[in-house]
Amino acid sequence: MEPKHEKYRRLIDYCRELPPLPTAVVHPCDASSLAGALEAARIGLIAPMLVGPRVRIEAVAQQVEQEHGLRIGDAPIVEAAHSHAAAAAAVELVREGKAEALMKGSLHTDELMGAVVKRETGLRTARRVSHCFVMDVPGYPDALIISDAAVNIAPTLEEKMDILQNAIDLAHALQFREVRVAVLSAMETVNPKVPSTVEAAALCKMVDRHQISGALVDGPLALDNAIDPDAAKIKKIDSPVAGRANVLLVPDLEAGNMLAKSLSFLAGADAAGIVLGARVPIILTSRADSMVTRLASCAVATLVAKARRESGQPVR
Repeated sequence: MEPKHEKYRRLIDYCRELPPLPTAVVHPCDASSLAGALEAARIGLIAPMLVGPRVRIEAVAQQVEQEHGLRIGDAPIVEAAHSHAAAAAAVELVREGKAEALMKGSLHTDELMGAVVKRETGLRTARRVSHCFVMDVPGYPDALIISDAAVNIAPTLEEKMDILQNAIDLAHALQFREVRVAVLSAMETVNPKVPSTVEAAALCKMVDRHQISGALVDGPLALDNAIDPDAAKIKKIDSPVAGRANVLLVPDLEAGNMLAKSLSFLAGADAAGIVLGARVPIILTSRADSMVTRLASCAVATLVAKARRESGQPVR
C-alpha cells in the first residue's frame, strides 16, 4: 500500500513551483482555518488576503504563532465586521480582479455560497455551481474525484450536465492523462423504476452527441464495477471506464456524502474540497480537515485558476 498522502504530496510539490494564487480568505477567525491559509502562504501556494474583523484575526494570529510558528507577516487584512460582511467583501475582491480564488474560513458554507451566487453582486456564470472532492485513497492508483457531495442536494438531469462538465474540467486542470467518468447508481442496468439509472443513460447519450465533452463516460455503473476491474469482468461489462474510473458522478448529495465519508473513515482517505462553476475556484475546507488536506485544496485551486488563465477566461 502506498504511503499516505503520496498523491497529495506530488500535487502540492508541483504547485509550489507555480506563482502563488491571490486568494481572499473569508473570515479566518479560528486557529485551524488561519493556520491552513498561513501554511499555504508559507510554502508558496497562495498569496492570502485575510477578510474579516481585524481584532479577531489578530487575536487568532497570536495563538497560531504560538502553536504553529506561523506569522501573518505582510498578508493584508481587509476589515469586515462579521462573517456575512466578510463573504460579501471577499466576493467584491474577486469582482475587482484582486483575488483569483476564495478560501472558506470559520464561517458557515451557506454564508459564503450565498454571497457567491447572488445574481447582481455575486460570481455566477452560465454554469451550475457544484462541489468536487479530490480524494487521495490509499491503495487506489489514481486520485479520485467525487461530485457532487456538498452543494447540489437532488440535482436534475439538466443540473447534472453542468456537474459532470465541471468535474471533467477539473480532471483536465489536474492533468489526468485520461478522464474516465462512472455515473453511479445502485446497479449497472437501466431500470425505469430507478431514476438515477435513466439519467445516467441520458448523460452518456449527451456525451455521444457532444453536449458534454472531454471524457470517457459510462453509466449506470454500481460502485463495485466502477472501480474494481474484477467486479466489472465478472459482470461482463465491456467498457473503457468500468473497473478503472477516476471520476465518480453520484446520484445526489446524500449518496455522495456517504461515499466520501466512507472512504475517509473506513479506508483512510483524505478529501480536498473545491467548488467550481463560479468565476473563480472556491476552496471549501472543513474544520476536521488535516493540514495536508487544506494544502491539497489550495493546490487544486491553483491548478484550476491556471487552467482558467490559459483558456483566456476573465476573472471579472
